[in-house]
Amino acid sequence: MLAYIARRLVATIPVMAMVAIVVFAILRLTPGDPAAIIAGDDATAEQLEKIRETMGLDRPIYLQLAQWIARLLQGDLGVSLLSGTPVLHMIGDRMGPTLALALGTILVTVAIAVPLGIIAAWRQGKLLDRAIMTLSVLGFSVPTFVIGYLLIYYLSIKLGWFPVQGYKPLSEGFWPFAQRLVLPVLALSGVYVALIARITRSSIIEVMGEDFIRTARAKGATERAVLMRHALRNAAVPILTIIGIGMASLISGVVVTESVFNLPGVGRLVVEAVLARDYPVIQGLILLFSFVYILINLLVDLLYPVFDPRIRY
Repeated sequence: MLAYIARRLVATIPVMAMVAIVVFAILRLTPGDPAAIIAGDDATAEQLEKIRETMGLDRPIYLQLAQWIARLLQGDLGVSLLSGTPVLHMIGDRMGPTLALALGTILVTVAIAVPLGIIAAWRQGKLLDRAIMTLSVLGFSVPTFVIGYLLIYYLSIKLGWFPVQGYKPLSEGFWPFAQRLVLPVLALSGVYVALIARITRSSIIEVMGEDFIRTARAKGATERAVLMRHALRNAAVPILTIIGIGMASLISGVVVTESVFNLPGVGRLVVEAVLARDYPVIQGLILLFSFVYILINLLVDLLYPVFDPRIRY
């Protein structure tokens, strides 16, 4: 197992290198000039040239890439072109709200979606099954930001149950912290609940036709035991796979949700950096997201043998 993990981690090096090169090239070739954003509309050509020289943007692209990669190898993501703050510090300062939102969304999604999928498979073709699948279709169809604004309008403005926007760290108390995360978590988990519930239903329905299910019933096992002890365990691998995909897809959902609810997390930092053409921040964030995506895939792979002993690495 340790050898497998080591091989997977080593394999991430060329992947991350390609991501770094592609991201660097795309950002440099897209229209826009960070110097013009910093200098303002009234800046002269001489002022723009001086700013570009200060930021190193007047050098050839291959030199800029070589210098950036050299800093990366030393664990330095560079500094923001606008604020002069190290990118690692900026990401670290914004990581708290994003981790809280992501972990809350994962817990809520799994706690709701897996039971719904099991119930839908158990009541296949019945009214309850159709109702759950209809809700799943709605969850797929309605964008996250629309759900967020609806929750704000009804639960915050109309009923006053939750704050409209903002974030409080856990150090200021659990209730203020949780109160400001309820709506973002509900808004972000909608599409993932729909996805995981549908996959759970289809996986369990497929397993329920196997011979070992008939054997368990013939031995007198209750329907609950058949579903939970036999069907769910054997259907766990595709369910775990789709949960891993959903966790990785949270990256895009976090950007939208943090913007809607004004959470000072990494998602908001992405929007701010893109609007300001802050190259080092954008590059650092994309590398971070790529590395997180790879780690999630590795974690899911390591969990497979827990549910299916036939899988060995």
